[in-house]
Amino acid sequence: MSGKIIVAAIAGAVLAASGASLASAQMMSADAHADSDIKVPMVGGAPMYPSKNIVENAVNSKDHTTLVAAVKAAGLVDTLEGAGPFTVFAPTNAAFAKLPAGTVDTLVKPENKAMLTKILTYHVVPGRLSAHQLMGMAKAGGGKAMLKTVEGEDLKVELKKGAVWLVDAKGGVSSVTLADVNQSNGVIHVVDTVLMP
Repeated sequence: MSGKIIVAAIAGAVLAASGASLASAQMMSADAHADSDIKVPMVGGAPMYPSKNIVENAVNSKDHTTLVAAVKAAGLVDTLEGAGPFTVFAPTNAAFAKLPAGTVDTLVKPENKAMLTKILTYHVVPGRLSAHQLMGMAKAGGGKAMLKTVEGEDLKVELKKGAVWLVDAKGGVSSVTLADVNQSNGVIHVVDTVLMP
């Protein structure tokens, strides 16, 4: 395992422990190009440009350093830089920090690559699904809908009080804290809990 991955994982844990959160994530005007003014979502203090792919944007978010390190350790960078499109439910550093102590360090070890890949691909759904579409699917299903993840198992979408919630295969619950962060090859929805297949 490269030193960069270890450093990134440690940095993610430190940020999460110090209370880094999505409180700073907000919609604000940023210049995508010198001569244009486009509304660009800010995640982890960085603009998320719709002209960049999932990985190109995620590496700039200080709230997603653990996720980026995990994606690198699992060898999924090329996949998430691919054409897609993908819908990614992206856990923050704080979400990873909710896992039992040592879990992330264990998962990024080369011998655990298969388990790490299984967990990460459970956060990815083929296609580009907006929050509006997810809500529509849940409404049509009486408040619930099932998504087939890239990992192969189902992920439940629930509509509660006008917000999108996810229920994983183990019964764990995660809320979408920032939706519709569009990328050139899909869309990211930031979530507050790591989903488990």
